Amino acid sequence: MTNPAAVEELRSMERLPLRTVAGYGAGDFAFNLAFSLSTSFLLYYYTDVAGISAAAVGTMFLVVRLWDAFADLLAGRLVDRTMTRWGKFRPFIMFGAVPLLFMSFLVFHVPASFDAGMKLLYAYATYAVLGLVYSLVNIPYGSLASAVTQSVHERAKLVAARAFGAGIGGVVLTFVVGHFISELRGQKALIKGPEDLVAYQAAVQGVFTKVTLAFIVVGSIAFFFTAWACRERVVRTQPRISIAETFGTLRSNKPLAYLCGSSFFYLIGVFAVGGTTAFYAQYVLGNIGLVGIITLVNTGISLVITPFIPKIIDLFGKKNVFQYCGLFTIVGGVGLFLAPANLFWLVLVTLAIKGIGASLINTVMFGLEADTVEYGEWKTGRRSEGATYALFSFTRKVTQSIGGAVGAWALAIGGYIAASAANPSPVQPDSAIIAIKATIGLLPAAAALIAMLIFIRYPLTDARFKQIRNETEARKLALLTEHDEKAEDFITPDHKA
Repeated sequence: MTNPAAVEELRSMERLPLRTVAGYGAGDFAFNLAFSLSTSFLLYYYTDVAGISAAAVGTMFLVVRLWDAFADLLAGRLVDRTMTRWGKFRPFIMFGAVPLLFMSFLVFHVPASFDAGMKLLYAYATYAVLGLVYSLVNIPYGSLASAVTQSVHERAKLVAARAFGAGIGGVVLTFVVGHFISELRGQKALIKGPEDLVAYQAAVQGVFTKVTLAFIVVGSIAFFFTAWACRERVVRTQPRISIAETFGTLRSNKPLAYLCGSSFFYLIGVFAVGGTTAFYAQYVLGNIGLVGIITLVNTGISLVITPFIPKIIDLFGKKNVFQYCGLFTIVGGVGLFLAPANLFWLVLVTLAIKGIGASLINTVMFGLEADTVEYGEWKTGRRSEGATYALFSFTRKVTQSIGGAVGAWALAIGGYIAASAANPSPVQPDSAIIAIKATIGLLPAAAALIAMLIFIRYPLTDARFKQIRNETEARKLALLTEHDEKAEDFITPDHKA
């Protein structure tokens, strides 16, 4: 029989200080300076600035992002094997921040002097290294949430702060990158020959160079704030686990399997849309400058909803919220596909509806993943935050790979014509316009429907999670009492810092 009163004595159930919640949010703000920049602008940068064909970029996205997925598994294993005086997770954040942001600078700096083959090779190499470094920092960061608190409400605060930080990162991108690109739309409209195209590409390259250099400074500060503010509180009786124990924990984790399956389809739509936004603004709405407003609507909806997510979870539970938030994606996606380009207000309304679904999906799934860590520990007696989050992130990276490739391939199938020296200002065929609209609207709607059907069988409600958590922590307390140990001795060496 569990003893909830005894469980409440654990520091992992205490209310989190504001600095911890803010610090965790700062981490995703920093990640999105690199991640959202690539998802929103990299396809556009590679095709219209670096001059790489859409088909080649689509294949590269598939290959490199699959590599990223396996890099996540490697990072998860490294986390589970690590224990330092700073804890299991924070060293990766502290020492990986600057390399990660510097790689983002290199990705958006394809040398103009390279020929087509060398440009593609450079893109493969820099994007692959960026993915590896991203995994080595992001897996520990994502795993950290399940080690900071075991309270449903406090964990909801962390995932909400994470989403809010990501939203702020999106606002920064909107007002910085979107503003600069908007200013250059007049120059793009005046392209008449190869010289004009080269001048435009050089101007856009200058924007990305300045932005990514600035992000190295801003992002590093945010990462170091995360490492300082977020300390591990959850008791662990086994600081490191073997690879056999890791696989044993994952094999018995049914909630994780259903979460990954559902997230796979939800995120196919999310990642396909990211790279299509600039094309939708340019060729459907007829104004590349509108990409800033589109991004702002999506981000603004996220910022409005995110502060209320802990309360929404308290009222409906994470399972129900995640189960039905796909309805917003379906309604908004179909509406966006059908919305005439000359009714911009309707475009924005459908984007906002769709944004509600995306915001809930991308926030609640991280809370669900943290809960599956407790389930795995309850089933096996071994806590494996790194491998659990790595498998979840592996799923996200596979969908990122497929979603990004689908967006690029849809352009190619639709007959999209990339700007070139021979055709510096191409007119897109109707088939390319339809492909862009389908990718940004119908694809996310169809993917959300499949995801909702899969998630029906997810077994871990918030009530069930609390029961499992209490049983597990009561066992730990009994073990510590039996050996006359203190819980603080089984957290991290600098827990009291």
